[in-house]
Amino acid sequence: MRLACSECGVDAASGSLFCSECRGLLEFRLDPAPHDVHALRLLFKERRASNDSLDQSGVWRFRELLPAIAPEHVVTLRENAIPVYRAQAGAVYADATRLAYLHLGMNPTASFKDAGMTVAISSARSRGSRVAICASTGNTAASMAAYAARAGMSAIVLVPAGGVSEAKMAQTLDYGATVAAIDGDFDRALEIVRTFDSERVAIVNSINPYRIEGQKCAAFVLLESRRWNAPDWIVVPGGNLGNTSALGKGFREARDLGLLTRIPKIAVVQAAGAAPFANVFRDGGDLVPVEAETDATAIRIGAPASWRKALGEVRASDGTVISVGDDEIAEARAIVGRDGVGCEPASAASLAGLRKLREDDTIARDDDVVLVLTGHVLKDSAYAAAFHASVARLANKIVRLPDEAALRALVDRASAVYA
Repeated sequence: MRLACSECGVDAASGSLFCSECRGLLEFRLDPAPHDVHALRLLFKERRASNDSLDQSGVWRFRELLPAIAPEHVVTLRENAIPVYRAQAGAVYADATRLAYLHLGMNPTASFKDAGMTVAISSARSRGSRVAICASTGNTAASMAAYAARAGMSAIVLVPAGGVSEAKMAQTLDYGATVAAIDGDFDRALEIVRTFDSERVAIVNSINPYRIEGQKCAAFVLLESRRWNAPDWIVVPGGNLGNTSALGKGFREARDLGLLTRIPKIAVVQAAGAAPFANVFRDGGDLVPVEAETDATAIRIGAPASWRKALGEVRASDGTVISVGDDEIAEARAIVGRDGVGCEPASAASLAGLRKLREDDTIARDDDVVLVLTGHVLKDSAYAAAFHASVARLANKIVRLPDEAALRALVDRASAVYA
């Protein structure tokens, strides 16, 4: 693999984060040499039965398709062993007959960030880095803190004061990271982080190309679960857009290797109060940052760093980008819960977006669709509690019963419903 600028194509030195010519983001480019597709599929399948920690990782199992890092430097928590769930309630809600959830929240620190962090921290460790730093709305912080702790590195997190779930901060503090709250939003925090020398401090936000390499493996896990058959659509929540560019890259590489014949269309869904990518997709030109405001804090990002790469992937797949309101996200999150799955608010943007895309027939009723859920429901339990205490249509309030007879009557009514 070679490291090059994603915009001008100039080769870059290992460990760099930005192009020396145009300051664009970097990306790894897979060796175009022919591969034995059958042998690759068999190798990946055999590794799933192995007890080796690298093989049990849904990232390192695909190490032939990753930047070379010596095994002794790899830091893994057996990440990306992620399930694909049938979406029964979600299918009814969105009027879609073939629907599934790819739940990236079922990772060690309960978000998709772990798949990229294992590669970013392993790379940093191999270069002798002692400190990792990131800007975060919560999930990146928790993931970096956990992997840095496993690597014996110090971790420093910049977060917007008051703009992060307490559950995510509790995780991050528990893993031993130093958390610094700043005045300003995520975009300001990332702006500060980008001023550090990446040769001295490991910057592990999604501007780090190693992060994207790990995150692309979610595409391989999904395809493997489907016998290397791509869905028609994959619907992804859109925040800083590293996940969009990673998944698109994974699907393209799988096609180029001959592991599948076509790539799915990518639909990116942003919160209406934080939708600069939806704006640029609709209007063209360069992205115009916005002052982000949404209750879905994981995607409360007004100046997504990976927008150019993500736009390229959406267009290459003949996909689309839309936005949905916070009320739509809240209701969709409740529906995901009714499937017994559960997710944090930002994840539910994918189901809310699918419902909107079904209403205007962008996605057909019988299309094969996979919704990406990026974080676990316990990432923001306060949000869930507030929703169910509200007057929302799907709020599930706690029932107060005066006596045992009332309880028995409740059981009898429930029995009649499910008889």
